[in-house]
Amino acid sequence: MIDETLHILIIDDDEINNFIAAKLIDKIPPRARVSTCLNGQEGINYITSRLNNQKDLPDIIFLDINMPIMNGWEFLEEYAAVTHQISKKIVINMLSSSVYNDDISKSKTYPTVNRFISKPLTIEKIQDLYQSLGIS
Repeated sequence: MIDETLHILIIDDDEINNFIAAKLIDKIPPRARVSTCLNGQEGINYITSRLNNQKDLPDIIFLDINMPIMNGWEFLEEYAAVTHQISKKIVINMLSSSVYNDDISKSKTYPTVNRFISKPLTIEKIQDLYQSLGIS
């Protein structure tokens, strides 16, 4: 799946959470480059600004649901509008503190969403995701 360094994008308005998630990702092989965006609009801008250089697109996205400006659901709608321009496989995972079954069920209605991961992100959850994707 990945030729070089794994590229992970975290889209979450909680900067402390992003910092901790990046530190956890850093502890697990393979080496990963972590980028962060603080809301869905920043996230969609990040994706669309790299459409002409797709090797700079992330391999994995961790996407929060509740954010200002553009939430995770709105990001997924905007992302769906550009997927036809993306040739690289990007694995999107909802990462949320939401415990609402409605949110978990809703995430399953998006073909671009791989799985719903409950916060906090842990080394075990990252390793489980990597294993499911065949990343070692």
